[in-house]
Amino acid sequence: MRILISNDDGINAPGLAVLESVAAQVSDDVWVVAPETEQSGAAHSLTLHRPLRVRHIAPQRFAVDGTPTDCVMLALNKLISGCRPDLMLSGINMGANLADDVTYSGTIAAAFEAALLGIPAIALSQQWLRDGVEPWKVAEAHAGRLISRLISIGWPADVVINVNFPDRPLDQVEAAVVGRQGRRKYGDILSERVDPRGVPYYWISGTREAMPAAPGTDIAAVANGAISVTALHLDMTDEATCAELQRALS
Repeated sequence: MRILISNDDGINAPGLAVLESVAAQVSDDVWVVAPETEQSGAAHSLTLHRPLRVRHIAPQRFAVDGTPTDCVMLALNKLISGCRPDLMLSGINMGANLADDVTYSGTIAAAFEAALLGIPAIALSQQWLRDGVEPWKVAEAHAGRLISRLISIGWPADVVINVNFPDRPLDQVEAAVVGRQGRRKYGDILSERVDPRGVPYYWISGTREAMPAAPGTDIAAVANGAISVTALHLDMTDEATCAELQRALS
């Protein structure tokens, strides 16, 4: 099995190193094509108005000065020689990608891009709550077996699997739970500041609104110490509303 890895935290992110180690449990043919710098919040953006530069770091390892989507597109169309990958893994993101996070996340976007290009994809994120405690041991302990299990089960071509690991001591982590995407929104907190020249600027906070975790959601699963698994569909059409609109407009 040939595996492509990317992320949105950048080529030097600790979560990427963890994912490389996890991928090595599944395959000895792993390619890494990741952003040169952090691209958190880049979503599914493409770089269209400037050239992209690629740094060849080592065999089967590249850094791209663009977005996660750029990385996957370049990997699959230019950088990977020979056979196309059988699987794409994105992450492991530093911080959970739950609920509405998926619309902002470059981690999820990299997986979406791979799926659009015909490669099965899994996005993996690690919740990080405890100050001063790195929670990577949870992903290190569980990701390899979970990925292997998901591969054996399979999923439709137009679906991306979103996995989130809870920030818990290993002996308090529950089994994987399959659930739907929950709801939570970034808090839209804008800090207004002034630069040394007296010109105002703004900083968007990553603070999220506190919202109840509805049962059966990815948020509830992680809050309860379980590994969350959610299937995300590339087609975002709301069939029920389309049917209502069709009846109303016909």
